[in-house]
Amino acid sequence: MRTTFALLLLALPLAASPPDAGKSAKAIKALEAALTPNAADLEPIPFVNVPLTKADAATARKLIWEYHAATVRKDRAAEIKDRVLKDGKLEMPFDFKTFGEKPKGGRSLWLSLHGGGNAAKQVNDSQWQNQKKLYTLDEGIYLAPRAPTNTWNLWHEAHIDRLFTQLIEDLIVLEDVNPDRVYVMGYSAGGDGVYQLGPRMADSWAAAAMMAGHPNGVSLLSLRNVPFALQVGGNDAAYKRNEVAKEYGEKLDKLQKDDPKGYQHFVKVHEGKPHWMNLEDKVALPWMAKFSRNPVPDRVVWKQTGTPHDRSYWLAVPDAEAKNDTLVVAQREGQKVDIVTAEKVGKLIVRFDDRVADLEKPVTITHAGKTLFEGKPDRTIGILLKTLAGRGDPKLMFEAEVSVDLAVK
Repeated sequence: MRTTFALLLLALPLAASPPDAGKSAKAIKALEAALTPNAADLEPIPFVNVPLTKADAATARKLIWEYHAATVRKDRAAEIKDRVLKDGKLEMPFDFKTFGEKPKGGRSLWLSLHGGGNAAKQVNDSQWQNQKKLYTLDEGIYLAPRAPTNTWNLWHEAHIDRLFTQLIEDLIVLEDVNPDRVYVMGYSAGGDGVYQLGPRMADSWAAAAMMAGHPNGVSLLSLRNVPFALQVGGNDAAYKRNEVAKEYGEKLDKLQKDDPKGYQHFVKVHEGKPHWMNLEDKVALPWMAKFSRNPVPDRVVWKQTGTPHDRSYWLAVPDAEAKNDTLVVAQREGQKVDIVTAEKVGKLIVRFDDRVADLEKPVTITHAGKTLFEGKPDRTIGILLKTLAGRGDPKLMFEAEVSVDLAVK
């Protein structure tokens, strides 16, 4: 899959204008021919840029997803069977248990991150073994990974984002996970990781829960669409976890006051409890389970921290421009997208399908009172391929995109 998609994407300049039904149909036939076992022998071909009709775009989406899923089943089933993922020389073992009946839309997935951190291997191994049985679910896959390293920041080094993305991609196909019901939680050093991964992988999560961790100064801005549970023992004074947790709870209060439709949160300081909350923190799980991800929220707040990403929900930046300390706030309503805030961002990509706007009609993108784009973005096979590649998330596949230049402050 990756080889085939990469070859096709080499021929991805700007699309032409409005869809010609005959050319659109021919592009679909060319796609069907390309997605074969011999596709890796093909030269890059221009059908990926042909504007598609709405119906043909739906067909292309289905064909591309089915090919992707078949390839994952063929090439990556061993990763789940062997319970280990690799990233270069690093390995992330994991174990999981399945609870309840599978819902019609697929199973939920709960990533549960162990504590430990900067300690001997056997200490982190012990913490992992404990995490495997720490919580139970009414429904879903409870998965406890073993961090690839034994560092203090073992759950928020750069490889974790890649490994978790790969893990979710595999499980969507191989265990029928619902991509809109993926949750992350962690205890102690695992809680440190949730503080970091919650915001920077925001578009992956239905909800997140931090137990007894420390934020290490991370910004919570990107949690706008991620319900966040924050719990700590009232007597957990090491690194001032108890004090900092209260401060971060107040930050979430302020964020939600200023943006009432976002920043849903649950904060509880367990009075009299030390670092170990004696499983009282399990109250977060039924709270989290009430939420599903909206992959196309009407407002996105994207503050890059830690490990930068090239996309978030229906926004993206060119690979070379993905960097920390940038901030984008964008909201959509009807046919209009307004870039409310753009700090240290040169070029922004806005992605579309009919969940975002009616692509049979013109869309408008504005910033600071100026119109940056007005027109009908073309649906193309190339954009569908590009938005699936690297994420493997069918709900984050888009059919069209528009790149706009922003003033860098």
